[in-house]
Amino acid sequence: MPSPFPGMDPFLEGSPMWTDFHGNFIYAMREALVPKLRPRYIVLAQVHVAVFQEPDEKIGVIVPDVLVIEGESPLPPETETSGVATAVAAPAIVRLAFTQKFQQTYLEIRERETGKLVTVIELLSPSNKRFGSPAWGEYLKKRDAIFASDVHLVELDLLRGGARMPMGDPLPKGDYYATISRSYRRPYCEVYAWTIRDPLPTIPIPLLKGDADVLLDLQQVFNTVYDRAGYDYSLDYNREVEPPLSEEDARWVKERLSAFFAAKRT
Repeated sequence: MPSPFPGMDPFLEGSPMWTDFHGNFIYAMREALVPKLRPRYIVLAQVHVAVFQEPDEKIGVIVPDVLVIEGESPLPPETETSGVATAVAAPAIVRLAFTQKFQQTYLEIRERETGKLVTVIELLSPSNKRFGSPAWGEYLKKRDAIFASDVHLVELDLLRGGARMPMGDPLPKGDYYATISRSYRRPYCEVYAWTIRDPLPTIPIPLLKGDADVLLDLQQVFNTVYDRAGYDYSLDYNREVEPPLSEEDARWVKERLSAFFAAKRT
């Protein structure tokens, strides 16, 4: 069943379904691009892996600061040996140090004959939009390395929340963004901005000089992902949207959902 919304579904953000959506969207973009790029180019789904020494609670790793034990005392209970109760010495409660692995899928477009990396397509996640977090810093390092190379970057931000990526100029007004950074036009880039009420745009994917851009219909990609994953019944449309919407947009969302549920009942 189609999404209740003409473009991005705001209920995906802050949902347990986001990780699933991220991976599905990456692979659906690859599926849409391959027929347009073959045989000159290949499209690869790659995984960026980062290991952090300090756990980051904000990206889904639970790191308790203290051990909570039900009862009046945090000490272990007495144990009995041969019928004689023996008090166990009180332990110190300390936090473990461990490494955390963060993985994110993205796309590479490479020239088939030479293997040359031509374009990287990134879909931002909540973790690399948390300002100052390890994942934020790791992504910016990767982004800066691309900017210093002859590789194009296509960066998709389908999240209203979190920090926007650093830019030299203010972004146009919008809820969602697609940024096209062509290697030969830096520091300038093309920015597509749209709101929660708009369909996702069709964007150009830059290739090697002399080759025309190919077009990627992001709305068609979204529709494919939404339908195949069955988000119409797996998303919780009864919860509040996060981050909160303006009053006007909240009313609009409520109206769209009323029509959506009415259609499902028929």
